[in-house]
Amino acid sequence: MGLLNMIRINLEKLKESHKTDLLNYNLLEGQDKFTAIPSIVFERISKRENIGDFTAIPVTIIYDNIPVGLFVLDFGNDRFVFTENKNSILLKALSINPKYQGKGIAKKAMELIPNFINEGIGFSDIEEIVLAVNIKNKNAYRLYRKVGYFETGQAIIGNFGLQRIMKCEI
Repeated sequence: MGLLNMIRINLEKLKESHKTDLLNYNLLEGQDKFTAIPSIVFERISKRENIGDFTAIPVTIIYDNIPVGLFVLDFGNDRFVFTENKNSILLKALSINPKYQGKGIAKKAMELIPNFINEGIGFSDIEEIVLAVNIKNKNAYRLYRKVGYFETGQAIIGNFGLQRIMKCEI
């Protein structure tokens, strides 16, 4: 039995009870250039909700019943910077508590996302997941390639440089 088969990972829509664990970690030095820590994600989601924009769904990565990571699925207009497909969803702000990094958690979570989109949040019409990855974030790029994402040939300039646009067809 491989390591990934032994990892007990599941995805859940963010619950209030997850926030304590998620707020208790900071990223390793340099990682904050590539993604947002949970406190920033919560702040951004709150601002969107305050103006009635409920198009972003924060998702908790659960490992052995412990909230260890977070990402956002965004089906708002932001995704059209990356794709013209109206049946797409944008994945952003993926982070894992450094205490749990290197265990295959992010990979397993990424493998679960398509099913979670279709069944967990009920978006059965989604055809593709899009994301941007900083060209300097080689670990994330390798992860996305391993789980079936490919470059679209497009790029954007982000806050910390060039970002490749990648997608995965569901």
